Amino acid sequence: MRELIVKKNDSNQRIDKFLKKYLPKAPQSFIYKMIRKKRIKLNNKRVKPDNIILEGDKIQLYIADETLNKFMEKKKFIDTSLSIPKIIYEDKNIILMNKAKGILSHSADENDKNNIVDRMISYLYKSGEYNPEYEKTFTPSICNRLDRNTSGIIIGAKNHEALKEMNEGIKNRKVKKYYKTVVKGEINKDILLKGYLVKDEKTNTVKIINKNTKEGKEIYTKIRLLYTNGKFSLLEIDLITGRTHQIRAHLSSIGHPILGDIKYGDKETNKIFKEKYGLKNQFLHAYKVKFNGLSNLDYLNGKEFIAEYPKILKDIEKKIFK
Repeated sequence: MRELIVKKNDSNQRIDKFLKKYLPKAPQSFIYKMIRKKRIKLNNKRVKPDNIILEGDKIQLYIADETLNKFMEKKKFIDTSLSIPKIIYEDKNIILMNKAKGILSHSADENDKNNIVDRMISYLYKSGEYNPEYEKTFTPSICNRLDRNTSGIIIGAKNHEALKEMNEGIKNRKVKKYYKTVVKGEINKDILLKGYLVKDEKTNTVKIINKNTKEGKEIYTKIRLLYTNGKFSLLEIDLITGRTHQIRAHLSSIGHPILGDIKYGDKETNKIFKEKYGLKNQFLHAYKVKFNGLSNLDYLNGKEFIAEYPKILKDIEKKIFK
């Protein structure tokens, strides 16, 4: 028999959800069978799949160690020497980082160390805020993703409660994310763009259509005009729905592609800005987050945080709009 004591980061969730994370290689049917046959108990009592586990609870597993070990997955922890991106804000629950372009949000494969998640976990491990040997199922994680060549704010969660509330906050618009971008052409008013996004997995590109289809996902992109000189426009984007390449494809679909965007941009314009300013990637920066309506993290309500521009984007904006 193996007994597990529920830690803080594993509490307040259904026991079947916890067991699926603790035994990720086990079929769901196996977990339910063991519960039904009373081979899994909570505080030495019969348990149901939807019972909520709390900190300090004890879970008894009357299952052979050989079977349990077969269904477990060894935690992959990469202690990278790469530094964490510039920290904008940090407390005991969350960490806001300013990601540079060229860095992935998540690892592309198990050998890739140049990503935000591994850098953040390594940082928390070295600071003593995370110990993989202490945690049964929880690993610190990021709550939003940015394309490799999009810079700006990444929100990291240090514990399960923070991760849950941040994810729900982003979904329910209690955590609002804003981007700055420069596009080709003149936009002379604020716009709320609506459409449907269809992803092509083979090419890792998306297209925007106006009619709903089985493949299409509804998207909303709110545009606020900051400045235009007739040839180019500086915009603030309020990302209402967060789909793959949404901002880039949506702006391109209305004839205003982002400067430097290789996939969805204008080739001639990109060539000019590459030769003149050294811009090799999209001018898109996740520059601000605002918090409002959070419950467990209510001390963040009413606060906003800004991520400084990369130098190249700052220089281009000054030269274009003077």
